[in-house]
Amino acid sequence: MDYLDVVEQVQKAKLLSKKLAILDENKKNQLLEYMSQQLEQDCEKINAANKKDVDKAKKEGLSGAMIDRLTLDKNRILDMVEGVRKVALLEDPVKKTLKTYRSKNGLLIKKVSTPIGVIGMIYESRPNVTSDVAALCIKSGNVVILKGGKEAFFSNQAIVKSLHLALKRADVESGYIQMIEHTHRDVVDVMLKQVDSIDLIVPRGGTSLIQKVVKTSLIPILKHDKGLCHIYIDDSAKLDDARDITINAKCQRPGVCNALETLLVSEKIEASFLKDLVRDLQKKSVQIRACQKTLDLLQDESLFEAFEEDWETEYLDLILSIKIVENCDEAISHINKYGSGHSDAIITESSVNAEKFLSEVDSSTVYHNASTRFTDGEAFGMGAEIGISTNKLHARGPVGLEELTSYKYVVHGDGQVRE
Repeated sequence: MDYLDVVEQVQKAKLLSKKLAILDENKKNQLLEYMSQQLEQDCEKINAANKKDVDKAKKEGLSGAMIDRLTLDKNRILDMVEGVRKVALLEDPVKKTLKTYRSKNGLLIKKVSTPIGVIGMIYESRPNVTSDVAALCIKSGNVVILKGGKEAFFSNQAIVKSLHLALKRADVESGYIQMIEHTHRDVVDVMLKQVDSIDLIVPRGGTSLIQKVVKTSLIPILKHDKGLCHIYIDDSAKLDDARDITINAKCQRPGVCNALETLLVSEKIEASFLKDLVRDLQKKSVQIRACQKTLDLLQDESLFEAFEEDWETEYLDLILSIKIVENCDEAISHINKYGSGHSDAIITESSVNAEKFLSEVDSSTVYHNASTRFTDGEAFGMGAEIGISTNKLHARGPVGLEELTSYKYVVHGDGQVRE
């Protein structure tokens, strides 16, 4: 298929981006308030649509963690509503003067923030992303083209329908928020070639999706790659804190990208602590895959042996790899070799080891004595996020309003010419 309707859709988005870019802050905030009100009003409709997706997912045998990512209930929809309202309360990131200086010949030069233009969002499973991304793009003056996964089709469709009613009420273009309703994967290939109409592609999903986008796109990418997150328990850690942080990072929501996947433990930690921690994790239905040192130390037949592929795996499930390491240096080396550059933490009372870990671990977000579960736009005070960037260029970590802007130079003169 040539998907000419999609080509026309993104071309329209490019034209509309010029109008949205100059929409004033008050109008954008009013629109966001209407969006939040409409989502709240349509809660039951969105819930009913989501039930269709969840029922289909269960019939197709999706994992419990994947179904959790897909599921919306009243509280999660109200969280979406609150997320939109929080974005409305944030400072407008557009038309901010980032820097001002005067050149030797008297030119007044200002660096001013601007919208990026048209953002193509390609994502899987989580339908709450639809409203988060729409709110962030409206506030930052960007038109958004949403291409969600087929597993969340009915949920995304209901959310976008609700948002379009808010746009209509505000008397602005419905095309500021667009959804591609084709569910075949071929449409993504077409989308990734629209270099004259789409300014930025943000893929958010599993490894296969990210790899496909990276290999195919002609458009710049800001990727939300896998979250292979680590915690290292140092020999000076407060063990009660280490236990609580580990269980929170692994068990609170195992199917999200900032959940713990590999636990590294100093060889100086007492075996009794590790034995108790494993038992507590197993009580929460966590399957343990352990290195040979851990197996030898614990002598527990319920443990599985960890292989090389386990250190490279984002489980998104109640599975945890455990490895005993000699010291902080070995922990850092392991993380930099196997990690995905997402979020990693050290539990320690040693300021030297903490500083070493925070400086040398090459990830978007590093923690000292806190759970990796905090890598999130809402938790970081951004209201919401479009994703967690594992890029190093343009944006890194939670991508909020500021990361959805570019800039231009505005130059004022009084007749200067270059000689």
